[in-house]
Amino acid sequence: MSALEKLPEPESLKKLMAVQAALNTILCETEWLRYHSVVQEWNKGVCMAKINNGAGDHVIILFSAEGTIIKGFDHESILSPYAQDEHKVWPGIYDNVPIEILPLLEHEGIEKEAVTFCIWRKNSDSSWQQGKVKMPRGANDGSDFLIGAIYQTPEDFVQFAKDYFELALPVDVVEKVYEGVPITVEMIQMLNPNCDAEEVYRELKSLRLI
Repeated sequence: MSALEKLPEPESLKKLMAVQAALNTILCETEWLRYHSVVQEWNKGVCMAKINNGAGDHVIILFSAEGTIIKGFDHESILSPYAQDEHKVWPGIYDNVPIEILPLLEHEGIEKEAVTFCIWRKNSDSSWQQGKVKMPRGANDGSDFLIGAIYQTPEDFVQFAKDYFELALPVDVVEKVYEGVPITVEMIQMLNPNCDAEEVYRELKSLRLI
């Protein structure tokens, strides 16, 4: 299954990223070490979700009234600007991105040039789109690997938490979070007995993740 086929509808994707960001907040006290994060009002009318694996790779997803755009960067990909003498964006990555949503990437915090793949979807589109990029034989843009870090089931997230945070999570509690059950202090304590559950609850509230 390709990266495009793995992606859910934009509204479902937004909820899924918020779920994962909430769980990361519960599991990891240190903000910059969190794998998934969300800033609800990152810019006027724009929500930003981010995946940062701590190894130099990332995915940034921007949700707006015009549509959704995903910028991914795999630092080991041959498509990386840093793997080329010219340090330029690989041809075709941003081709055909609608003018309504391409400017979302212009913010300096986004690092538009640090990219190996771009996926987008206007709100009027029926499917996700990607530019026609000619890759060398055997090359990989990192999209399958990085989009695969959007865990669409509670079971997948539990396995991720075990591998990344070295924590064994109660599947039934993670299921509740995925189902949209309001997170309580008790649920936080069950997911991470070592955290200050009241403080985490306040942070979740301030981040508008509950």
